[in-house]
Amino acid sequence: MLIDYHTHHARCGHAQGSLEEYVKRGIEIGLQELGLSDHMPLLHVNPAEYLPEMAMPMEELPSYFEECLALKEKYKDRIDIRIGLEGDYIEGHEEKIRRIVEGYPWDYVIGSVHFLGEWDITDFRQTAGWENKDIHSVYEQYYDAVKKAAATGMYDYIGHIDVIKRFGYKPEQDVTPLENDALDAVKKAGLAIELNASGLRTPVAEMFPSRRMLEYAYHIGIPVTVGSDAHQPERLGQYLEEARTLLKEIGYTQLATFRQRRRFCVDF
Repeated sequence: MLIDYHTHHARCGHAQGSLEEYVKRGIEIGLQELGLSDHMPLLHVNPAEYLPEMAMPMEELPSYFEECLALKEKYKDRIDIRIGLEGDYIEGHEEKIRRIVEGYPWDYVIGSVHFLGEWDITDFRQTAGWENKDIHSVYEQYYDAVKKAAATGMYDYIGHIDVIKRFGYKPEQDVTPLENDALDAVKKAGLAIELNASGLRTPVAEMFPSRRMLEYAYHIGIPVTVGSDAHQPERLGQYLEEARTLLKEIGYTQLATFRQRRRFCVDF
């Protein structure tokens, strides 16, 4: 079973390629299921006053969904398209997020923490935000947000759960308790996580999450899906063979897939 549930396209401002180019690429590489999952519009900052190219404008959200739906129908005999959204969790803005999540018939919604306040910890242009910070305290704040995201009931799985490590900033203290607490919260909420292979092309050079976190997730029975987090059509499916190999080494035999906000597990 070849799937890729985490993709982005030109509407978000920092990716390339049209939705149809991703669909055609998915067919070319033999995907059975392709998840289209672009970023939710920014809700907590004024896009005109923030950094450019962060997310799709709010006025583009309806056309994004409509285009996904049209492509799903157009290519239904060649690839199974699932319509998704990467829905940022931003503490204090839960109701605004919920209106978007509940306003469309998504197949799935990814719960991802990118922002701590107005600081996007995943943006290479904002790494100066780490300066003069207590790194362990930032990790505590991040994983607290992940736990709160899981508890909202708005999401189907948690995306790149340890993306906080992306640029290689790691505290001297052991963060295993923070990571395990976050996974325990995911388990309690009945959610899945993703193995996001894109970490292999970031400074940390490790998938999200780490093998240790995946082993703990497997131990407590958390389902997992996979995603390339592709921002260019040619990167669709990138490193997913390595991801599937790692999952099999740990003991996973099934992947989580999603349709109409319901989770299904398939052998791979």
